[in-house]
Amino acid sequence: MGARCNFWLPKKKRFCANTPLGDSQFCGNHTQRSDGQWIPCPIHPSHSVLEENLQSHLKRCPFFKQAQSLSLQPFYKEGINTGKEEEGEQNFSSEMKRNAVHAMTLIQFSQLINKIKSVHASICNDIRDSFKIPQACDIWTNRQVDRGLPFQEKHVMQQASILGNLEELGVLKSCGDDDDDDVPAVVEFGAGRGYLTQVLADCYRIKKILLVERKSYKLKADRSLRQKESVTLERLRIDIEDLKLNAVESLQGVPYLATGKHLCGPATDMTLRCCISKQCDQHNDAPSELSCHLIGLAIATCCHHLCQWKHYINKRYMLDLGIGKDDFNAITWFTSWAVDADHGSNLGGTDWSFDLQIRENEHVESGLNTYDEVKDMVKNMKAVDRAVVGLMCKDIVDVGRFMWLKEHGLECELVKYVPSNISPENRLLVAKQKS
Repeated sequence: MGARCNFWLPKKKRFCANTPLGDSQFCGNHTQRSDGQWIPCPIHPSHSVLEENLQSHLKRCPFFKQAQSLSLQPFYKEGINTGKEEEGEQNFSSEMKRNAVHAMTLIQFSQLINKIKSVHASICNDIRDSFKIPQACDIWTNRQVDRGLPFQEKHVMQQASILGNLEELGVLKSCGDDDDDDVPAVVEFGAGRGYLTQVLADCYRIKKILLVERKSYKLKADRSLRQKESVTLERLRIDIEDLKLNAVESLQGVPYLATGKHLCGPATDMTLRCCISKQCDQHNDAPSELSCHLIGLAIATCCHHLCQWKHYINKRYMLDLGIGKDDFNAITWFTSWAVDADHGSNLGGTDWSFDLQIRENEHVESGLNTYDEVKDMVKNMKAVDRAVVGLMCKDIVDVGRFMWLKEHGLECELVKYVPSNISPENRLLVAKQKS
């Protein structure tokens, strides 16, 4: 047996089984890092490299061939769905957003919270409960599926309700219908392992599937889906921001249904741009009659704290509400508060127990700097109050997306598709083309 790495693994109670590097006693994973400057790999930031070794690394990076091959595909166009960027615009991390909030004065902070309350009261009154479990999904809800497929009840309830809302909207037909002329293709964005589409394929008459995901996953649904003789499956490993959907050969001239379960942050905005033909056509040299045609979509939003002003789909609507870039950054940071309380109860009807009305003539200097004042105020808020603010902010962001869909001629709704005790991330954008 060859030499082994001398790094002790306490959880496994043995030494690492990898082969050591050169004259070192340790493998590449456990060799002490050089004190040189480590930087993210520009090809794929999932790993880092010594700055002095960057040029040699780029030639042998395992992601290089993948990126090179992708750039030659007709459906690849870098940044096509990112939106128009203003000069000097950048992404704001959660830490940057938090620091900006803590740098506010108490009066500025109070005014922003009260603006959120006012805007939410004026535009977010029509978000109804729409928990739909269609009969078509009985084989999943009754656990009659292949035992080799993963089953978690809360995920199945979410997936079934997404499909139930699409069925109620009229863009999905149950397997009992004999008319196959209107069977759409399905494009799942941010597909992950693809189990939303697995439920869809098991319960409805779907013949063509396109899964869009930038990461590689194990235990995907692809193997089970490929066993269905009537289904053709294609998986594109590409970031949504770079996907020119009209150039995907297998979708030429095909009506399709767009789905996405928990599209994190700006991925929702990029997906909407990717799907709406009017938006896509501005990047086409000549709109083609064979271009793919969206008939409906269902997108469950999530991770609003990751949203970026530079990518947001409806800046004009926000500006009309008096919400600019700085306010948007603060609002998206507040959305992380939505998980601060127990979601077994209805937070929508919670009374405000923390009074943030601070008038200038009542403000007494505390001797603290501004950063500490706002930071302490946030710390002293009750968890339920923070959660209510966070949920309001999520709704405001999603209503802007809903309004954008309406402006582009779609019949759409923003609904709560599962109870909050199943998932607090329970907002669903569902839409179809008008007849």
